[in-house]
Amino acid sequence: MNTPPKLYIAVTSHGFGHAVRVASVAAEIKKICLDLELVFATTAPQWLLKSYITDDFIYRPQVFDVGVIQTDSLTMDKSATLNKMAEIKAQQEAIITQEVEFIQQNNVGLILADIPPLVTEIAQKANIPCWMMSNFGWDFIYRPWGEDFAEIVAWITECYEKCDRLFRLPLNESMAAFPVVTDVGLTGGTPKYGIDELKQKFAITAPQEKTVLLTFGGLGLQAIPYQNLERFSDWQFITFDRQAPDLANLLKVGGSAYRPVDFMPLCGRVISKPGYSTFAEALRLEIPLVSLTREDFAESPVLLKGLQDYSVHQIISNQDFFESDWSFLLNDLTPPRTKITLPKDGSETIAKEVVNFLKT
Repeated sequence: MNTPPKLYIAVTSHGFGHAVRVASVAAEIKKICLDLELVFATTAPQWLLKSYITDDFIYRPQVFDVGVIQTDSLTMDKSATLNKMAEIKAQQEAIITQEVEFIQQNNVGLILADIPPLVTEIAQKANIPCWMMSNFGWDFIYRPWGEDFAEIVAWITECYEKCDRLFRLPLNESMAAFPVVTDVGLTGGTPKYGIDELKQKFAITAPQEKTVLLTFGGLGLQAIPYQNLERFSDWQFITFDRQAPDLANLLKVGGSAYRPVDFMPLCGRVISKPGYSTFAEALRLEIPLVSLTREDFAESPVLLKGLQDYSVHQIISNQDFFESDWSFLLNDLTPPRTKITLPKDGSETIAKEVVNFLKT
């Protein structure tokens, strides 16, 4: 049997969420077609990708965009973002030439991107299709930031218009620049461990309704008021924040063997900031979500609307989170506004389409 061409996966350089959702697709691809070779072109950490993909892949550190430059998951530096995107735009010909050479030398048959705009130009020069997956485009994020971003927004839109196919994830904006759109279900990882196994290993005895996962993406949050946890001594809190203090009721999960999604089934709620991957994995597992708000980031209202429509939830202000005594934990959660259940097969659907294309 002939080995199918390689799949080149380009991931935006922004936090962990984009890498997580495309890695969940890559893991499904490997289940279907073990001999399909994957190339990850991204600066997302290799250990994060490996936490979803157990098979080998080629790791190619490359920057195609920056998303938004941030000091933590809520604090954005617009000026630095604009300067870096302008720099990438100015260097695009060199980036394109370098990646086209790599693609042609390595028998790449398809690009799957989440969701750096420049990659469509690479695909066209390499004469292979570019498929993308996302719930928003970076033009949507930058457009409300005014005239300073107008040139970059126009460039991004032109790139997206050259995309051969978009898999539009739930909790989305219209993504009007994309000419060919396929709507799919939620993406995300599947827990690797049983609930009893985790409870025994980490000595978790609190009931599910009093077990809380605190997760704020790859950039984390500064100044989380962990002292509030002492008010809830009979609750169990779980965090992946290695800088968190040592508290009797706070489990600090270290290493790369575990992911937030692995602990979600233990929990009565997940506390997070607006972010597609955390929302999607919790929705797939039907775990209630408590979310902060995020100002001046266009995706946030879209995600929070979806949260209210489809999930048992609670929305808290940043002031409630950072400055209160966390009494919000004692309030009842709100049921979803609709009875609609979002499809949960996005990772599998995209994977099947990719494999079918490359094996044809």
